[in-house]
Amino acid sequence: MKNINRDDLTKRYTKDIKSADVWSVFRILADFTKGFDDLGDLGPSVTIFGSARTDKDDFYYKKSVKLSSMLASRGFNIITGGGPGIMEAANKGAQESGDVESIGLNIDLPLEQVANPYTTKELSFDYFFSRKVMLVKYSMAYVIFPGGFGTLDELFEALTLVQTRKVTGVKIFVIGIEFYQPLIDFIETKLVANGMIEKEDLHLIRMTDNLECVVREVEESLLNQVKVLNEVGLDNTTYYKSLLQFSKDKLLSRK
Repeated sequence: MKNINRDDLTKRYTKDIKSADVWSVFRILADFTKGFDDLGDLGPSVTIFGSARTDKDDFYYKKSVKLSSMLASRGFNIITGGGPGIMEAANKGAQESGDVESIGLNIDLPLEQVANPYTTKELSFDYFFSRKVMLVKYSMAYVIFPGGFGTLDELFEALTLVQTRKVTGVKIFVIGIEFYQPLIDFIETKLVANGMIEKEDLHLIRMTDNLECVVREVEESLLNQVKVLNEVGLDNTTYYKSLLQFSKDKLLSRK
């Protein structure tokens, strides 16, 4: 970790967050503009989330490499937060295993986030919220590996988007049954039991350690994604057309 004066950091980010400076608006717009420009024609993609602190010898680091490799070999681009740990593993598997984009959407952090060397396309964002939009906007599935506060934030953001129908046709996979089971138990015994969510909302989470299952269900969800986009009138978008062509190529390759 870099040796940085924490008081200086506090002053820097307090000023950035609390300031009414119009330049903050332009920086926010710049974040969204570069994201839309660079990712709008991306095609079928899967976003993988997980801890930045996971070591290369860790069980889940290796699982992340393997899963992204499997998805990339089937033509799916891989999107991550661009940092080390699980994110690095996912970008590594994608870069080494397929003719796809290995995308890192990095965030300007002073202490921890350093870009990993396995991306084919890298974007850097000033704000977490704009980066988070880009991490989920162009993906047909979200895969959550073990992680800390940031990973949990992304998991619950994804769940909220799907639960409220702000995002449809997207699957949420949670990898690490042993790691996440206590969290699922909490959701069931506290949130469901107290009527804070519906019991059916538990089905939004597909918890599994079977990577073949994840890949198979991602492929199956492709047609559902195409159908949803068509139903809501987005059949003229570049994204829809790329998914449609990809799904046709998939069907042809199986004949």
